[in-house]
Amino acid sequence: MPGGGRCPDCGSTELVEDAHYTQSQLVCSDCGCVVTEGVLTTTFSDEGNLREVAYSRSTGENEQVSRSQQRGLRRVRDLCRVLQLPSTFEETAVAYYQKAYQHPGIRAARLQKKEVLVGCCVLITCRQHNWPLTMGTICTLLYADLDMFSGTYMQIVKLLGLDVPSLCLADLVKTYCSSFKLFQASPSLPAKYMEDKEKMLSRTLQLVELADETWLVTGRHPLPVITAAAFLAWQSLQPSARLTCSLARFCKLANVDLPYPASSRLQELLAVLLRMAEQLAWLQVLKLDKRSVVKHISDLLQHRHTLIRKAFREGTLEVEAPEKELQGRGPRQGQGKEEVGNSASELPEGKRPASPALLLPPCMLKPPKRVCPAPPASTVTGDENISDSEIEQYLRTPQEVRDFLRAQAAGQAATSSPNPP
Repeated sequence: MPGGGRCPDCGSTELVEDAHYTQSQLVCSDCGCVVTEGVLTTTFSDEGNLREVAYSRSTGENEQVSRSQQRGLRRVRDLCRVLQLPSTFEETAVAYYQKAYQHPGIRAARLQKKEVLVGCCVLITCRQHNWPLTMGTICTLLYADLDMFSGTYMQIVKLLGLDVPSLCLADLVKTYCSSFKLFQASPSLPAKYMEDKEKMLSRTLQLVELADETWLVTGRHPLPVITAAAFLAWQSLQPSARLTCSLARFCKLANVDLPYPASSRLQELLAVLLRMAEQLAWLQVLKLDKRSVVKHISDLLQHRHTLIRKAFREGTLEVEAPEKELQGRGPRQGQGKEEVGNSASELPEGKRPASPALLLPPCMLKPPKRVCPAPPASTVTGDENISDSEIEQYLRTPQEVRDFLRAQAAGQAATSSPNPP
């Protein structure tokens, strides 16, 4: 029931009676400030003498929760309810927020960082309970900067000493693709572009696993790879109507942002599919390109493990064949083992062993160009003359100093003595 008066903290008139430990007290519903405190009887003597004891005196709690912390706690609960998390998640996230707020670095931080702290506590709770939730989803709900969020997240994990498992790639695929606006009819989505959710998730997951097996995910952000895989999965389910659709338009139809490296990940994934298509006899005669290979993704995924092993084995044989040929010739007379080993690099350009184009990380296929520093103008050989003024800095032991002084005195005596007749 609303009570009379105003809140001394925020000035609100929304005061309600709250039965706290069966004792009524007046609380502001806007900021949570306790306006009038309830009373408790805590001992038999107090009860016998009908003495009332204030709640703060009975518990020894004289500190009041600050308005900033109260606001943060409400934000944690509201975020958990928006995400429809279980009640146990909400209790854990609130406990993490209260514990993190006790650190001086967090308590004195800016309001923007405290807002991010709310999402960090919720994300940590979800990760610990294996609940699929991405950092991008939290940042979107809180309108938070991703760099600040990730930095605060790592700081809280370190401060609280928490063990937080990383999100599984399969769970990330399901969470990210479930947000696509391609599974329900809408005026802005043509009927030929609408797709069944389970079919698209299943094929996208297979393509992401293929990318993972061929080193396209290692050391890279997963969302561009997932976006490229989802685009190919969506195209391959109805290629006749969707091959003309670009990656940018697909992201616009799905109502998701186009990650910058997604186009590069798409080209790399298509190159892997073309290499696998070369191993299937009924596809070798079709002369496929990066556009037409999308029509046969279903066959390639069905035999992907066999095709990957075959392509890797053929790539290995291409490298091992010239080495065995050189070993079969044997060393000629007067030719050492080092010359035999170096003869592989002396092969003509067309006969050098080709490196396998599959199952190698992209950093090995296209190594970064390193610019060698230019040699200095004057090269030090070690035979330069050292002047007497510079030689003192090279002397280390007392014996060296005495020898140098003796040699210097002998040189001066030889110079001053007259020439013999």
